[in-house]
Amino acid sequence: MGVLGGAQTASAALGGAPMSTPSGASVNTTSGPGAASSVARQATQSTPSGISSASSAGTSTAYTVRETTLANGTAVREYLTTAGTVFAVAWSGPQMPDLSALLGSYFPQYVAGVQASRAKGVRGPGAVENSGLVVHSGGHMGAFSGQAWLPQALPAGFSTSDIQ
Repeated sequence: MGVLGGAQTASAALGGAPMSTPSGASVNTTSGPGAASSVARQATQSTPSGISSASSAGTSTAYTVRETTLANGTAVREYLTTAGTVFAVAWSGPQMPDLSALLGSYFPQYVAGVQASRAKGVRGPGAVENSGLVVHSGGHMGAFSGQAWLPQALPAGFSTSDIQ
């Protein structure tokens, strides 16, 4: 169902707090519009909780992107509200992250949606789209990617095309 044996655990939860930094991982944090495209610019130092802050002088941002590159090379990007709640996640890399950890309490909705699609004969990437949860997940051996978000939690003016 999108969770592979041997997937490295990334314990964040959609709708909750960002993940704690796993052993061997690196973290970059960027704030503001266009953050996803510039998230990999420079590493910032993180606090013991794994949260670091970045801000641009004179600008007010509606969200922060926190990218964690796991030891296996997979990048997990968490999109955080100003209150620090994860409203979206994206991943890309050679191994699929643990979706049950990334989606948290929304994982059963994802599984039910994928199972319903499979029961209708739909094959291919896992996709669930409903009013409370959107997940797109796909790829092939060595190149996995996906996005998940909570439509009701998106900050004002945020475009889902920014989830990369």
